[in-house]
Amino acid sequence: MHHVHARPFSPIRPASQLGFIAVHLLPFFALYTGATLFDWILCAVLYVVRMFFVTGAYHRYFSHRTYKTSRFFQFLLAFFAQTSAQKGVLWWSANHRIHHKHSDTPEDPHSMKQYGFWFSHIGWIMVPDFEDTRYDLVKDLQKYPELVWLNKYHLVPPVLLALFCMFLGGIVNGGSPAAMFTDGWSTLWIGFFLSTVILYHATFSINSLMHWYGRPRYKTGDESKNSLWLALISLGEGWHNNHHYYQRSTNQGFFWWEIDITYYGLKVLSWLGLVWDLHGVPDHVKYSKEKLIKA
Repeated sequence: MHHVHARPFSPIRPASQLGFIAVHLLPFFALYTGATLFDWILCAVLYVVRMFFVTGAYHRYFSHRTYKTSRFFQFLLAFFAQTSAQKGVLWWSANHRIHHKHSDTPEDPHSMKQYGFWFSHIGWIMVPDFEDTRYDLVKDLQKYPELVWLNKYHLVPPVLLALFCMFLGGIVNGGSPAAMFTDGWSTLWIGFFLSTVILYHATFSINSLMHWYGRPRYKTGDESKNSLWLALISLGEGWHNNHHYYQRSTNQGFFWWEIDITYYGLKVLSWLGLVWDLHGVPDHVKYSKEKLIKA
């Protein structure tokens, strides 16, 4: 299908995207250094842990405020979400709120319907039009100076995590912390950078694939779909049609058989008293038969 831009975008400035491009290329250095079993295990662990913070913090807390927490734990949620290297917490939340307000219209920055797969998946991040944080859309978050600081210095968390990966690599692969600059490089390439790249595209797939692949349950006025396998990859974000129908809910898998790993993690945090007031799905929403699409 040929897509014509419903609104003009500025051309990509390659020089401003060197860091983003480098993140995708750096894992190839593992062809030179080799990679250990520990590096691959860390890659998998960091993918899962950071995906939890992307969906549980960036999305369900900061963008939609579907539960409550303390100011200190709010800062930790933002910090660990930003280790994903998906820019700052205010930037992420503001763009996501725009997406919901204008879903699959020309004002939606990553609508596959309007702009095609490539632009909805990654192009919108690379054009300069969406680089600045829309503070006017996140006034509820802007009142916290520590979040504004994190948003401004959004590379601090991922850089610290990258150094920590090298440190761990030195201990596990080289036998001592001092070996981080000799035996920690493979852990950096695979443990940090490769898991970051995989995390990027799993997150981006919710913007692109989830408005193309899968089946809708509710009439939402947009192209959002539900998909089990994308829900497994993204720890629950694949129940995207559910989410677009009722954004207030902490759980995006509305029914017991809809696996939503992020929600299970947030439930555990609620049992520990770290988060509370998780918002559920009222039955009149879940079983709104007049809106139900019989697939």
